[in-house]
Amino acid sequence: MWSREKGRDGNPMQPAVLLHICCAPDATVPVAALSEKGYRVHGFFYGSNIHPAAEYRRRREAVQRLSEAYGFPVLFAPYEPEYWLCRTRRYAAAPEGGRRCGLCFWLQLAAAAVAARERGFPCLDTTLTISPHKDVALIHRIGERAADAAGPSWLAHTWRKNDGFGRSVRESRRLGLFRQHYCGCIYSLRKRG
Repeated sequence: MWSREKGRDGNPMQPAVLLHICCAPDATVPVAALSEKGYRVHGFFYGSNIHPAAEYRRRREAVQRLSEAYGFPVLFAPYEPEYWLCRTRRYAAAPEGGRRCGLCFWLQLAAAAVAARERGFPCLDTTLTISPHKDVALIHRIGERAADAAGPSWLAHTWRKNDGFGRSVRESRRLGLFRQHYCGCIYSLRKRG
């Protein structure tokens, strides 16, 4: 589906990549870096883990603003918070960073991998690894498993390297993007108080 066109520098472009986006600020660095490497970036925003619906709308709007500012298309998965709650309920008492988070990563990355397969994207990546609060090794294991099950190649970037998180904060401020104050789910919101 994707041809090997020449980039601005005359070198062959990389294939298209479906970039799972957890939030607009965290996507700033990955979108720019992948584009600079010659990848044709398409975003994928899941969001069913985000609570309440008003918070989801703010985050979705921020992703749309980033898409327009950087000039890349985004696929928006259906917002199905009931499904997410049903799947994660058994880990309601789990601590932040525990089994519930691993399951949440799986739900997000599996949905992105299926979307990549259905739309013919040969590569899959995620913005989740920009956060200094998330387990990068776990995210890469889950991403690789989800990609293997669906078909695209997993690009195992760790975006928080080289001050990636700090650069994302500065760039999201420059663009005036909404920056959330909790991971997104009802459990992290309750923990925050």
